Amino acid sequence: MDNLGLFLAILGAALAAGFSGIGSAKGVGLVGEAGAGLLSEDSSMFTKVLVLQILPGTQGLYGFLIAIIVFTKTGLLSGTPVAMTWQQGVAMLAACLPIAIVGYFSAIYQGRVSASGVSLIAKKPTELIKGMTMAALVEFYAVLALLISFLAVNNITLG
Repeated sequence: MDNLGLFLAILGAALAAGFSGIGSAKGVGLVGEAGAGLLSEDSSMFTKVLVLQILPGTQGLYGFLIAIIVFTKTGLLSGTPVAMTWQQGVAMLAACLPIAIVGYFSAIYQGRVSASGVSLIAKKPTELIKGMTMAALVEFYAVLALLISFLAVNNITLG
C-alpha cells in the first residue's frame, strides 16, 4: 500500500496518453482512408489531405504532454519518486481524466469531420480552409480538456 498513490498517478498518466492516443490513431486513420481514395484519383491533393489528416493527431500529443507532466511532478523522470498518499494519487488520476476522455472522443469526431473535409476538397479543391475550420472547432474542446488537466495536475501538492 506504500506505493498506491504513485500507482494511481501512473494510471492517470497512462489513461491520459493511452486514450487520447487511441482516439488520435482512430481519427488519423479515418482521414487516411478518405484521403487515400482521393489521392488514387488526384495525387496533387496530397498536401491538402495531409493537413486534414494531421489535425486529429493533436489530442494524442495533449495526452502525452499531461503524462510527461505527471511523470515530472511525481519524480519518475528524475528517478526519485516523491512519496504520495493514496488521496494524492486519486487526485492525480482524476486530474488526468479530462484529457483522457475528451481527447479520445474529440480525436475520433475530429477525424470524422476532417474526413468530410477530404470529400469537400475532392469536389472543391479551393475549400481547404473551410474543411480545416470545421475540424478546428472540434479541437477547441480538446484544448479545454488539456487546460483543465494541466491546471489540475499542477495544483496538486505532493511531498
